[in-house]
Amino acid sequence: MASGPNRRAGDEAVVVALWQPSRLPQGFGELWCQQLSSLAELAGLRARLRKSLTGSPRVVDPGREHWSERLVLIADELTSNALRHGGPPVATALSRTNGQFLIAVSDTSTDVPPAPAVGRDPGLGGFGLYLVADLSAQHGWCVARGTKTVWAVVPATDTGN
Repeated sequence: MASGPNRRAGDEAVVVALWQPSRLPQGFGELWCQQLSSLAELAGLRARLRKSLTGSPRVVDPGREHWSERLVLIADELTSNALRHGGPPVATALSRTNGQFLIAVSDTSTDVPPAPAVGRDPGLGGFGLYLVADLSAQHGWCVARGTKTVWAVVPATDTGN
């Protein structure tokens, strides 16, 4: 996105279209859900995801496990956003259906929708939601029963499981 005087009027429309409210996908079976209260807990979340996806809490075979690192990056981005900008409690859930994984991150800030950066200096960060949109097959967010859930779906390939 362009910034400052070079920013086009349509940039905001693109951002809004990128993260529209959308129902949580159905048909996924939850594998686990982890509650987090600080950014310091993200390393443990990443290790748990890797272990669930590949059998090891660390990357052992980068050439074979690149698909799982997409899911780890998505979970890290969505969870860190919820911890920084959402309301407690924050919970990250991993679910699966045939051929797909779902990462769903919930918090109680129902009035704060996901908002990708517009017109911000890239050095200041804030581009994680663009990465999530690019790396996932589907993504969205919804509000239900006092909870906002931001979610992404990633194909399960080369799982070896």
